[in-house]
Amino acid sequence: MAEKIMKSFVEEAVRKHHHVAVELCDDLYAHPELPDQEFRSSQKIVDILRKAGYQVEYPYLGYPTGFCGVLDNGDGPRVAILTEYDALPGLGHACGHNVHGSMSVLAALAMTELKDKFKGKVYVFGTPAEEEDGAKVGMAARGSFDQMSLALMIHSWSGGKSLADMDVLSLRNYIIEFSGLSAHAVAGPWEGHSALACARKFLDLIDARRECFTPDIHVNGVITEGGSFPNILPDRAVVRLEIRTGSLARLDQMDEDIRKCAKGACIALDCDVKFTRGFEDFADMVRVPVLEGAVQQLFEELGQPYEQVPEARGSSDVGNVSYHCPTIQPQLSISDTFYALHTEQFREETVKPRSHEAIAVGAQLIAGLVYQTMTDDGFREEVYHSYTEQLEKKRGT
Repeated sequence: MAEKIMKSFVEEAVRKHHHVAVELCDDLYAHPELPDQEFRSSQKIVDILRKAGYQVEYPYLGYPTGFCGVLDNGDGPRVAILTEYDALPGLGHACGHNVHGSMSVLAALAMTELKDKFKGKVYVFGTPAEEEDGAKVGMAARGSFDQMSLALMIHSWSGGKSLADMDVLSLRNYIIEFSGLSAHAVAGPWEGHSALACARKFLDLIDARRECFTPDIHVNGVITEGGSFPNILPDRAVVRLEIRTGSLARLDQMDEDIRKCAKGACIALDCDVKFTRGFEDFADMVRVPVLEGAVQQLFEELGQPYEQVPEARGSSDVGNVSYHCPTIQPQLSISDTFYALHTEQFREETVKPRSHEAIAVGAQLIAGLVYQTMTDDGFREEVYHSYTEQLEKKRGT
């Protein structure tokens, strides 16, 4: 068996600050804040980090509720711990950000207790609005993670078995405006060009291409504007469209196909079209087998049952981080019963004793992996080579 990753002093450091993280978890649950409005939540976390000795820039990179804290322990590797704390409209913390955000904070506190055992810098990034436009997207694009040996966080999960990573799809969101010429639908429809008909034909053409899609491709759209009165051919129609694929390279390929469908519909119906990004692209996940193996070993050492990572079914801004440095996002079960994310049932699990204990387990996993990255040159090199190999495959897709 490989040498144990988890050290007893890591567990001791986590347990020392566990009560702080539990209080934080329950406080976030009691005061949920929507994406980009997490002023109370971010301030509370920043206060905890500053008290523990972190130098914190807050706000950060133009995000009023974002922050970057650093524990500067001399020259050495750099590791980023990612922290989420936004809630859902009408559902509060039904995605468990109060739990896994507290795991990240607890791991950060534990690292302050280990300063005599490693050299390097531990960064803690507060990443607002994961449920909407994802601050990690902009932070990654502006270089926040470019010099990191590792970036990581844990996501809350349920069902009794955890996952070593979260696979995600790339995502592009478009607001697509079709412009035509209005006319009376009965008295003179030949004088007009229906933007609604053009939008419908656009969606029909996408459907016609679906039989040629590879399994990782998903295209979903809705008509958000299509006229006001049935007796008038509308001169404007709007489609909100999402494209998901298994890589950013394939996302660009699909973009071309989608634009061909729009162009074809416009040619047929004498209309014009304009594409506007709804938000910046979410990237797919560059998975790192060596990191996933280390997480599985930690699960075993911590007595956590786990299963294989399923195929990607959604998107996350953590994917953008993974295109800049080795990144991993394990999913840790906080309940033996499975509850879907974004439900009231899952939300209520986040403040039960099992979740409180999961905060300690998750923090041990994060801190254990951070410590190994900081102190084991061979492991760090192995991770880097595994990462670059997978990144090249993604870019060549």
